[in-house]
Amino acid sequence: MSAPMKTLLLDNSVWDLVLDSNGNIALSSPPYATAQDVASAIKTFLGELWYDTTQGVPYWQSQAQIVAAFNAAALTVPGVVTENTVITSTANRQMGGQVQFSTNDGTTTTVNF
Repeated sequence: MSAPMKTLLLDNSVWDLVLDSNGNIALSSPPYATAQDVASAIKTFLGELWYDTTQGVPYWQSQAQIVAAFNAAALTVPGVVTENTVITSTANRQMGGQVQFSTNDGTTTTVNF
């Protein structure tokens, strides 16, 4: 089994990089890194990644299609083995809910959107 993957730490409120106490770009480790990567995967629209325009969640879908797309996006994150998207609200062109997932080491986590 490979070592747990780290990722760049993002500020929750603005989804931008964070500096550590030495002024370097901060990193996060699993399980937080995995949760952040799942959140990034479901927030990426199809065609948005300039280096791989085949990744992302398509625009303009039914609720069932969005659930399926979020589930598929979560599974693209290394180590994620199960996923379940639950939509809890849809109002004023905004959707809320959560993606519940587990990793190959048995950790279960929820990401809210």
